Amino acid sequence: MIIAYVLLMLASASARQASTLSQAAAAVQRAWLAHDAQAIVEHSPNLVLQIPGADPSSPMGRAQAAELLRRYFTGRQERRLDISSIRELEADKGFVELERRYVVTGTDDERHETLFLGFRRQQGQWLLLELRSVT
Repeated sequence: MIIAYVLLMLASASARQASTLSQAAAAVQRAWLAHDAQAIVEHSPNLVLQIPGADPSSPMGRAQAAELLRRYFTGRQERRLDISSIRELEADKGFVELERRYVVTGTDDERHETLFLGFRRQQGQWLLLELRSVT
C-alpha cells in the first residue's frame, strides 16, 4: 500500500513538472545534463531534431529521436547548460533557448552551442516538438 502511494505521488509530481513552460524547460535541461535521451523525448508524440547526424526534414518518433540524441551525447562532456530565454508566444505555443558549453572527450577545448526548443501545450502539459542545435 505504501509503495503504491509513493508511486502515485511520483507520477503526479512528474505530470506537474510540465504544467508550465519553465518547468518543461527545466526538465529538458536536467535530462540533457544527465544525457538521458529517453527523458528528453518521453512525452513527445513526434519530434523534429536538427542536430548533427539527424535529418531535420520530418518529425520522427520517440525511439528514433532518443537514439539520435544518445549518439549525439557520446563523446561529449557537459560543462554548463543555461536557460537563456523562455517565451510563450500563444496560449499553446512556446520556445526555449538554452546555451550549452561542453567538451569533446579527450580535449580541453570548450565548445559552445545554442539549443532551441519548440513546445506545444496539450491537455495542460507542455510537449517538446522541436529541438534545433546551432553552433
